[in-house]
Amino acid sequence: DVLMGVKEVPPSALIPNKTYLFFSHTIKKQPYNRHLLQEVLKKQIRLIDYECLKDEKGQRLIGFGRFAGIVGAYNALRGWGLRIGKFNLKPAHQCLDSKDLYAQLENLDWGNLRVVLTGGGRVAYGVIETLHAAGFKQIDWPAFISGEGEGNVFTQIEYPVYNRRKDGTAFTKQDFYVHPELFESDFHRFMHHADIYIAGHFWSSVAPRFFTSDDLLSPDNRIQLIADISCDIDGPIPSTIRASSIAEPFYGYNPQSQKESAPFDASSITVMAVDNLPCELPRDASDDFSKTLTSTIIPLLINEPDHAILQRATIVENGMLTSHYQYLSDYVAD
Repeated sequence: DVLMGVKEVPPSALIPNKTYLFFSHTIKKQPYNRHLLQEVLKKQIRLIDYECLKDEKGQRLIGFGRFAGIVGAYNALRGWGLRIGKFNLKPAHQCLDSKDLYAQLENLDWGNLRVVLTGGGRVAYGVIETLHAAGFKQIDWPAFISGEGEGNVFTQIEYPVYNRRKDGTAFTKQDFYVHPELFESDFHRFMHHADIYIAGHFWSSVAPRFFTSDDLLSPDNRIQLIADISCDIDGPIPSTIRASSIAEPFYGYNPQSQKESAPFDASSITVMAVDNLPCELPRDASDDFSKTLTSTIIPLLINEPDHAILQRATIVENGMLTSHYQYLSDYVAD
């Protein structure tokens, strides 16, 4: 009656009238999974999305975000070593576990490296774990954009900091959620002071884009490497023109031509956009995921299939979008 996976199920493999749990990657209207959701509706499937399993405070209960952050930050630092030709860390997928991964970062000279991180969820905190393991010190964002901080430093910022009202009035979360068109990016001030940008945020297509290719060409831009853990293609970060792979995690982006280039070309931005980062630490990620699944979600499915946690995460039921996901109606329309 219940089928549980991880990544998307091929539409042709879906069995009618079953309950499925997997990461559907449809809640942001991702074009490449439109047909998948249409088939879920057509086959009268109850679709529960892991990404939407949250408690009453809106905190996610399950996911691989922390490990995406851990590996994404490691890849960023590995990419930096390759870009400057100073060191070559072994790939994350060759590490036994996170403890082994952290050991690779010890006693390395990063050369007064400055990193800006966007996001405040599990991904961001995974990034912070890795940066701390590498010996980076966290400083607040006003100090960061003032050029303060000695040695290797990073700052973490969330959407009220990297967005602003176009009319100059005070930022409020309510306004941002209801009227995102009234806002614009204020990320540029961080581009002047960061060597690496690690993206670990959630972004909606109605929100402002972070910057443009022209901004990357600006003489004031200091960023040379972007690790886009969020990996929104044609999203807020113009250099993320495609996902990269575990085997080949880096590619270059030439902001002049707006085309892909060699990964470490001096005139280009190095991009890391692997979209399945937790797979590089399968031992740790699987253990963490399965513990939450068996202790919390499976008991609810067996004993309380209509529990609010499950209902909030149910995108489709009985051939219809549920009330929380009516905004996807135009997305699945023929």
